Amino acid sequence: MPDTVVQAAGCVLWRRSPLTGALEICLVHRPKYDDWSHPKGKLKRGEDPLTGALREVAEETGYGAEPGAELPTVCYSANGRFKRVRYWAAEAVSGHFTPNTEVDRILWLTPDAARIRLTQFHDRELVDALGPAEHGGRRG
Repeated sequence: MPDTVVQAAGCVLWRRSPLTGALEICLVHRPKYDDWSHPKGKLKRGEDPLTGALREVAEETGYGAEPGAELPTVCYSANGRFKRVRYWAAEAVSGHFTPNTEVDRILWLTPDAARIRLTQFHDRELVDALGPAEHGGRRG
């Protein structure tokens, strides 16, 4: 069974609004699925999950990120395969978005607006988990 589980990783990418200082969460739009989600993707063979999560953030959003606390792992079935995604809170520290074939848009939203915009219910729970992680879960 472990061979059939797709291992993936991602981040709940956040920043402080340049205008108000309020917490904003980055969501990505994937035209292939026409959905809004947190940046994530499959791990490369032998890749450390946190390294993979930060790679996916950079590939999908164009932002470099400073990782914080690990968030709950999300497991679900997609296209007939079981998928396990490990997530971290991560602060966007540099970069800018350029549309690409995988992600054509990103949005920076308040946590409440992000919960509404996210396509999958299990992604919404990660927004709730970010609160405590962002306020004290920074790695030292």
